Amino acid sequence: MKTLPFTGSGVAIVTPFDGQKTNYDELGRLIEFNIENGTDAIIICGTTGEASTMPDEEHLAAIEYTVKKVNGRIPVIAGTGSNDTRHAIELTKEAEKMGADGILSVTPYYNKTTQKGLVAHFTAIANAVKIPVILYNVPSRTGMSFAIDTLKELAKVENIVAVKEASGNISYMAKVAAEVPELYIYSGNDDMIVPALSLGGKGVISVVANILPRETHNICEYYFKGDVEASRNLQLKMLGLINNLFIEVNPVPIKTAMNLLGFNAGNLRMPLVDMDSANLEKLKKSMIDFGMKLA
Repeated sequence: MKTLPFTGSGVAIVTPFDGQKTNYDELGRLIEFNIENGTDAIIICGTTGEASTMPDEEHLAAIEYTVKKVNGRIPVIAGTGSNDTRHAIELTKEAEKMGADGILSVTPYYNKTTQKGLVAHFTAIANAVKIPVILYNVPSRTGMSFAIDTLKELAKVENIVAVKEASGNISYMAKVAAEVPELYIYSGNDDMIVPALSLGGKGVISVVANILPRETHNICEYYFKGDVEASRNLQLKMLGLINNLFIEVNPVPIKTAMNLLGFNAGNLRMPLVDMDSANLEKLKKSMIDFGMKLA
């Protein structure tokens, strides 16, 4: 069996910024908030963490800080993807040296490549390290997806262990589960946690966990303990809020929501900008309807 990086709710944690700098004091508070509320893993420097706007020095410093702050209490998964294979390898090797428990690597974007190229790209990354590699399938962001045969080939690589499945296509996820059982599955969509678990998924890499860590953890825990009804009911209760956390490009709404709750998630980095006023009101209403108190 391949190494399972984590089971349950992994938070795709935001990177709190103070102007052009990472706010490490607040990042530390967010990490503690998540650990105290049952989050099962920290995913640092992913899409939600605005890693694409972070120079390598800042990117790696955030990973190193997170590993040290977590101090082995839960797994730390580092986002180290790139559309440049050499760059992805460099980031991945550094993350391993810093003590990350695994890495999350997205399909190459813009220059994209072929399915043959995906095999070469991810094999090269995985062969450069010993820690587990989670493949990230998010065609809405990258313009490409893994073919099933490509996943079968990548599953032959010992430390390619899982896929974060964020296509939003439950039929595709079912095919992955049925035809590539060697790879663990994590939902990459907060509105599809229970469906993913029903197909054998091991958890979620979650945006909503930034503000509802206990609830997101509980969706998974209830399911794994056999209380499918409680898991489903909580998923559905959170659905309206989840939908409004994606009313604009992630992480615009989640950072906005965190600031509304009194966290200091700070600013977004351009090209991301503040929410449209009408969408902001929808987000506020869904938060209040869920029972949250705005600061």
